[in-house]
Amino acid sequence: MKSEFSLGINTGFAVNRYSEHEEWIKIIGKELDLRNIQLTADILNPSLTDEIIEKHIIQINKNCSQFNTKITSTFTGAFTRVNHLAHPDILVRKFWINWFKRFVDISVDLGAKSMGSHFGIFTHRDNKDKVLRDERRKQNIEGWHEVASYAKSRGLEYLTWEPMSINREQGETIEETRKLNNDVNKNSPLPFFLCLDVDHGDICSNNPDDTDPYKWIKEFCTIAPIIHLKQSYQNKSGHWPFISEHNKKGKIIPKKIIQHLKNNGAKNTELLLELSFKEREPIDSTVIEVLKESVEYWRKHI
Repeated sequence: MKSEFSLGINTGFAVNRYSEHEEWIKIIGKELDLRNIQLTADILNPSLTDEIIEKHIIQINKNCSQFNTKITSTFTGAFTRVNHLAHPDILVRKFWINWFKRFVDISVDLGAKSMGSHFGIFTHRDNKDKVLRDERRKQNIEGWHEVASYAKSRGLEYLTWEPMSINREQGETIEETRKLNNDVNKNSPLPFFLCLDVDHGDICSNNPDDTDPYKWIKEFCTIAPIIHLKQSYQNKSGHWPFISEHNKKGKIIPKKIIQHLKNNGAKNTELLLELSFKEREPIDSTVIEVLKESVEYWRKHI
């Protein structure tokens, strides 16, 4: 099968900046000329009332049609980077199971084929206690299986989870990611795949592979239909855009990424710019300009 790659964008750039759906969708579809969108829960949070959610789904679908874009996946965002299914309180975990089920509904109504998140975050106490950590990890997986069962009933194709950069947030090394992905897929009602981030990985790991994005791609690209893109330094210090000043020092090279995907058996991969910007000037006023430069940096290779 021929390898196929597409370029899209995650809506992290728009949070609290372009809250009107006609604005962020127009930016993506017209100014950036991109078709694929990963919508984050910061744009449409499942905790909102049904009335609000239904209204905004209609608006998003209408504008996507107008600007020839589509929501291909959904994901948690900056304001939902919480313990959720790994929380020590069972009542909180149950809340988040229901929250994710509602996010499944939103995803389906927007036409997405998958929904994703970080896997779950342990508290310091739980992470330091092996017995507690093992218990939370088991509960975390059970929670995802309940969500997966519901997602299957609603017609999603698969769920994704994102390997992170510290032990407490899970999937911080290649070995831990492999193990956790194997465990969550055991007896799962729906497949779990990876949403790889080229800037993640534990900088304290003794294995240099764990901070090498190309090693991650080689290891997981056949089970990672989505890859988050941002420019990355050795210290993995921020969601840097693909502009000249960062590209000179950064280690994410489009041609090299694409070649590694092809060489290691990737068939259909969605490459999504996941860029966020500080609420500081002149950064806040140059978001679209920076996004355009980042898109053009990648477009010639896809």
